[in-house]
Amino acid sequence: MATIHPKVEKFLQNAEQWHDEFEKLRDIIIELPLKEDFKWNHPCYTFQESNIVLIHGFNDYCALLFHKGALLKDLENLLIQQTENVQAARQLRFTGLQEIITQEAIIKAYIEEAIEVEKSGLEIEFKDTSEYSMPDELVARFEEDPDYENAFYALTPGRQRGYLLHFSSAKQSATRTARIEKYRQKIFDGKGYNER
Repeated sequence: MATIHPKVEKFLQNAEQWHDEFEKLRDIIIELPLKEDFKWNHPCYTFQESNIVLIHGFNDYCALLFHKGALLKDLENLLIQQTENVQAARQLRFTGLQEIITQEAIIKAYIEEAIEVEKSGLEIEFKDTSEYSMPDELVARFEEDPDYENAFYALTPGRQRGYLLHFSSAKQSATRTARIEKYRQKIFDGKGYNER
C-alpha cells in the first residue's frame, strides 16, 4: 500500500473539477506497492524512486499518465499518446467516475504492468535531438552568437528538444525569431522553456 503524501491530500481537498474521479484513482493506486509523491503539481506514484503513473485533469477528461506508457502492451487499446511529439508517456483517459469504477480491474492491470516494466529495467529509446528539425532562424542566431549555440548544446537533450519543438511550432518566421530571443537568457541559465 502506498504511503500517503500531505501535498496530495491538499491537492485532493482543493480539486473542484474531477474531485471524485481523482479520489477513486488514488484509492486504486494506493493499494499497489507504490510510493505516493507530489511532482509537477500532481499526485505522482513511484516504484524504487522511478516515476510510474501520475494523476492529472484537463477540461474534458482526467487521466492517468504512465511515464513509460509506450512500453506497455495496451491489450485493451486504451492508451493515448497526447501529441505526436510525446515519445514515452501515454494516458488512460476518463470522463466520469462510473467509467473509472467500471474499468477498475483494467486500471490495476495497467499499473501492475507499468511496475513490471520498471522492474525489468526496460527503457524508452528516445529520438536523438539531431533528428529534430532546427529552424533556420535558430541556425542564423547561432552563427551570429556562438555563445548562444554553446549554451543551447550544454542543455540536456530533453530541454534541447523542448526548445526545438517550441521554436518550430510557430508558423511565422517573426514569431520564431521572437521566441528565440525571448528564451535566450533561460537557455544561458540552463533551464527548459517551461521551467521557472
